[in-house]
Amino acid sequence: IDFYHHYKEDLALFAEMGFTMLRVSIAWTRIFPTGEEAQPNEKGLQFYSDLFAEMHKNGIEPLVTLSHYEMPLATKYNGWGDRRVIDCFAKFCHVCFERYKDQVKYWLTFNEINVPLMIKDLIPGYPAENIRQDFQLLHHQYVASARAVKRAHEIDPENVVGCMIGGGPSTYPLTCDPKDVLLVQEKLQEGIYYTADVMAKGAYPYFAPKIWKKYGVNLDITPEDVVDLQQGTVDMITYSYYSTSCATTHPVTETAGGNLNMGPKNPYLTYSEWGWSFDPDGLRYSLNEYYARYHLPLMVVENGLGASDT
Repeated sequence: IDFYHHYKEDLALFAEMGFTMLRVSIAWTRIFPTGEEAQPNEKGLQFYSDLFAEMHKNGIEPLVTLSHYEMPLATKYNGWGDRRVIDCFAKFCHVCFERYKDQVKYWLTFNEINVPLMIKDLIPGYPAENIRQDFQLLHHQYVASARAVKRAHEIDPENVVGCMIGGGPSTYPLTCDPKDVLLVQEKLQEGIYYTADVMAKGAYPYFAPKIWKKYGVNLDITPEDVVDLQQGTVDMITYSYYSTSCATTHPVTETAGGNLNMGPKNPYLTYSEWGWSFDPDGLRYSLNEYYARYHLPLMVVENGLGASDT
């Protein structure tokens, strides 16, 4: 859509439609191209300052994601598998919080941060070694997020910082077989609550050691990490909602999700061209479940349907 060059026209149309909040992202690489510069890129900072000013001009509140699946490729570290990247991210966040403290009040740290824990179920044959690495890189992101939350509150106590979870607790047992119910519980613990509990409650949940044992994970967790997680809990839960899924221990004849393994089809729902279910009741269910568990404000920040756009 070439938002970089056409954001003024886009925002005018957005305001005309009656929207009052827009979720956007700050590209880390526009601020610190390699991640290790001593000084941020002023041209990049100014672009976002102009963008936020234009949003406010149109009566639109910015909701800003700090990391949306991008990081400086030139960094000499091995991505989020290296804890030194935490400090690089902290520098980036500090600059953003300081520069935009009069323009932005609502922040998200990482987009759909739990997706690595879902990939192993969506992609058949996902390597076990990759699964173990994913748990460690996620731990570094949890710590980085917690530090960002603390810094945001120090710079401006009015800042509201949330996590962004990929999906909600919307997996159903396909049958009333108790084994199906237990399977759904396990999937929700691994895919959703493992992450949301750390970010909202400040510590790994009671079932985390069982998960680590299952996948042969031996996390590098320092005492400083434990304190950071405790002190950097999020102010709100935000998540994406597209569809719901089913799980079963029984043989399956028809699956959902197209190229992704999203489990057996739900016979009570209809599906999009991508094989994703339409389920408004699932949205209501997920909102209730999230609020019952965390008692925090909720926001659905990403949704839609899968269909051909040709």
